[in-house]
Amino acid sequence: MRSTAFATRNRKEMVRDPLNLAFGIGFPLVILLLLSALQRNIEIELFVIDHLVPGVAVFGFSFISLFSGMLIAKDRSSSFLMRLYTGPLTAPDYIVGYTLPLIPMAILQVAITFVAASFLGLQVTLNVLLSVLVLLPTAVLFIGIGLLAGSIFNDKQVSGICGALLTNLSAWLSGTWFDLNLVGGWFKEIAYVLPFAHAVDAGRAAISGEYASILPHLWWVIGYTVVIMVVAIFAFRKKMSGDND
Repeated sequence: MRSTAFATRNRKEMVRDPLNLAFGIGFPLVILLLLSALQRNIEIELFVIDHLVPGVAVFGFSFISLFSGMLIAKDRSSSFLMRLYTGPLTAPDYIVGYTLPLIPMAILQVAITFVAASFLGLQVTLNVLLSVLVLLPTAVLFIGIGLLAGSIFNDKQVSGICGALLTNLSAWLSGTWFDLNLVGGWFKEIAYVLPFAHAVDAGRAAISGEYASILPHLWWVIGYTVVIMVVAIFAFRKKMSGDND
């Protein structure tokens, strides 16, 4: 109940910034439209829609990560959290309270991306719904990365980490724009140590009906999600203790 009440406040705070909210939700749609237009003007199948859309959805989550990081960093820089520290909320309550209102945002972002893809040639089947469900743990992962960054750094630093660094990592090391097998070597090895390529591959396996290939990739994402969330809670708890000293 404490987390829910705090989540309600955060939801209202998000709604007060409709421009950034619309940008975060709609930017993957812009990318999808641009790459689909590019595909129509080239002869090789570089951006096939059923192969492209899970990658664009994963890339879009980086903007939700930025959103979550900025939200918590701005609260930390104000006197708002200092007043809340005197209340009964614990560090897990705060992290859950920040996470809950961001999940509907992620779901809406993915839904808009897949609906747009259906108008661009994506065949709508039950596998599309499965792909959406498979991508949800990735959304929580990116939210957790943002909350971790926001628990440690200020808002300017968060914009650099989640805005520039994370966006580039999720773009280049996810296999969204090109096949990682074409590069191979250490680049591919690094990509598959991180969760981004696994997230894209899990979404693609679901949408293509390769059910046996989903879990091996999804477990990587879930593992990273759990670790990132736990570290975010500890980082936030440490900041609470430091601010109260």
